Amino acid sequence: MTNIPATSSKLRRTAVLNVVGLSPNLIGPYTPHLQAFAARGKQVPVRELLPAVTCSVQATYLTGKWPSEHGIVANGWYFRDDCEIKFWRQSNKLVQQPKLWDAARELDPAFSCANLFWWYNMYSSVDFAVTPRPMYPSDGLKLPDIYTQPAELRETLNAELGEFPLFQFWGPNASIRSSRWIADSAKYVEETHGPTLSLVYLPHLDYGLQKYGPEHPAMHTELREIDALVGDLVAFYEARDVQVVILSEYGIERAWRPVHLNRVLRDAGMIAVREERGLELLDAGMCAAFAVADHQVAHIYVNDPSRLPEVRALLENLPGVAAVLDDKGKREHHLDHERSGDLVVVAEPGAWFTYYYWQDDARAPDFARTVEIHKKPGYDPAELFLDPHAPAKLKAARALARKKLGFRYLMDVIGLDASVVCGSHGRISGDAQRGPLLMVADAAMLPENALEPTEVYDVLLRHLTGQEEVAQREAVAQ
Repeated sequence: MTNIPATSSKLRRTAVLNVVGLSPNLIGPYTPHLQAFAARGKQVPVRELLPAVTCSVQATYLTGKWPSEHGIVANGWYFRDDCEIKFWRQSNKLVQQPKLWDAARELDPAFSCANLFWWYNMYSSVDFAVTPRPMYPSDGLKLPDIYTQPAELRETLNAELGEFPLFQFWGPNASIRSSRWIADSAKYVEETHGPTLSLVYLPHLDYGLQKYGPEHPAMHTELREIDALVGDLVAFYEARDVQVVILSEYGIERAWRPVHLNRVLRDAGMIAVREERGLELLDAGMCAAFAVADHQVAHIYVNDPSRLPEVRALLENLPGVAAVLDDKGKREHHLDHERSGDLVVVAEPGAWFTYYYWQDDARAPDFARTVEIHKKPGYDPAELFLDPHAPAKLKAARALARKKLGFRYLMDVIGLDASVVCGSHGRISGDAQRGPLLMVADAAMLPENALEPTEVYDVLLRHLTGQEEVAQREAVAQ
């Protein structure tokens, strides 16, 4: 591996480690490296964004703007022009505001940025990008792969690190392997290109917290694993004179109440489906109203405006629903954007929203029992579990055998019992100990006791410009 000099930018080199799901209450005996990093620097809570979900929070951190301005109102939404619900899009052009790296490059044209798996990572103006991008050949296979910028980086990373472990990035086999691969790719890009800013996404905690909940003893191992990985990255970057910022997007609370919004709307005659081979597909364009569920927040799109009061009344009286935001409520929570639903529903503590719209599991679409983040019209955390009510391991073995023989196969091993999920996020809990955080090695960089999510952008830019004295003056003034 070639070890080249760092970028010649006048800005200070910085690495931002996004430890998904990390909250202050999780830092303790099982996270000695994180604890030590916070002790020698400073840690502050970040106030929760609504919705507290990956794409919305990351876009806010990287633009310094609210969802009402940058347009990322969820991990997915209803694209009204083509009447389709789309989750986990990749194009950075969906983010409707300038990014942190654009501002940094204006300050110094020699600035360079590497984006390692933060979302909306395709077709942006960063210098180096790596993001998951599976191959879907016409024979029905799903093959692990990545998308990179520049394109030749893909072949190099595959040769240096091996194939990206896609099936350990999400699904029943999700593990520390995917975060470790991302960390190794970040190291490689640092050693070979020396970017001014490295954005590193480490999703490991997200898996265990949704599977087990934050208080489960199984989380001790999950915490140790991510702590060791973060500790290694901190030591690596600091040895290369790169300052490190550690942050998270949200905290995860224990969840035990799945709420089926679309089934309630279907009972009221508002959901339309298309039957294919005896199975039901949601026909969003023909629905009077439907929910796009995303953890503990759901956007409600009402195609028949005359039924809006009925929809609102129905959902306001539904157990598990804490609030139904109308136009005024959306403005108050910075969600007044054309991509948002006509209403936005927020869950009660411990509750979360499924996307399920069928009333009979025998009529569920074939993708419902698979890991299929793009076809499902909503987020499905049950994808982290093998179906506990079926011989899922045997079915998986048969499917893998067909794959090896070159036949089409369906990995239908995911259950439809939403009660298996034990953790969720998305709502504003108001509990700083269980929310997102930001920690730095230089306490002068954090004048606030708590940060608004839009202020994370300022902290990151301050690290790049090295304006400690500005932060200190602000602290004295307060």
